[in-house]
Amino acid sequence: MKNKLLCLAIIFVILISSIVGCGNNTASSSSNKKIFLTINEMDTFRQTLVDATVAKASESGIQIEVGDAQNSIETQVQMIKNAAEQNYDVILCGAVSTDTAIELKASAGDIPIIFLNSCPKEGVLSEGQYVYVGSDEQVAGQLQAEYILQKFENKDEINVVILKGPKGHSATKGRTSGAKKTLNASGKKINYVFEEYANWDAEQAKELFKLFLKTGSEVDCVICNNDSMALGVVEACKEAGIDLNSVPVVGVDATADGCQSIQNGDMAFTVYQSGSGQGSKAVEMAMELMNNEDGQNIEGITEDGLYVWVPFEGVDSNNVSNYIK
Repeated sequence: MKNKLLCLAIIFVILISSIVGCGNNTASSSSNKKIFLTINEMDTFRQTLVDATVAKASESGIQIEVGDAQNSIETQVQMIKNAAEQNYDVILCGAVSTDTAIELKASAGDIPIIFLNSCPKEGVLSEGQYVYVGSDEQVAGQLQAEYILQKFENKDEINVVILKGPKGHSATKGRTSGAKKTLNASGKKINYVFEEYANWDAEQAKELFKLFLKTGSEVDCVICNNDSMALGVVEACKEAGIDLNSVPVVGVDATADGCQSIQNGDMAFTVYQSGSGQGSKAVEMAMELMNNEDGQNIEGITEDGLYVWVPFEGVDSNNVSNYIK
């Protein structure tokens, strides 16, 4: 019920914002255009993405409506079918599962889809019709690994724990792969002493790490696919009396809680993923598609026109104050 009320509140605010936006841009050629955004399940990061999307659309005089699929594939498919029936110009989609991308495309008919934050397989995308806007997940893992390698530059062998997001999620795959590739290419001996899916969840991560600690295996660092899981590990370390300066815990997203943890000297490192940047770029790309343009003038678009990349940024104690609002 709480999620439903949140969704209704978001849609109400969006509709009001759209009316105001159109009123301020009555001469705009895009004032009769409309976008539908279906999000997987609202959380802190996705709320930032939605807020930026709404702001950019309103500023551009474009109507926008948001629906929260609440982690239901069936709900998301029906949302997209409804959007197609209501003749939306572009659909923005944070897919519940990228494995359903073909079904989502079929549900949209001829309406272009811009996938957000969870990247479908490359064969799903096509220039000018199906585009992905997000950040290159491999780079996030690379940045995490580079921090770990710098931290242990004097060690020839590193014992690594990896806690991952949901199985099959593009961010899980990309971030884990990017970290491993960078670690493995370092010339050091890398021992992956524990690796498990904690599904973005702090409590799951905490419990899994506590189970790992019972094995008595040595650990030098913990690489987590997001900040929530990293914070769960931090809690487990504190309860076990582990010195977090000796066992750095790293995450991704630079959430408010994650950044505060770094400032407090607990979490060691995170990677800033710009939800506001992704939301804004998604609307820019939508405007291009509405005008039958290929988006090649948009900063961050790849030569093949399939991806719009929003850069990741490394965050540690030296620069974390720049990311705390």
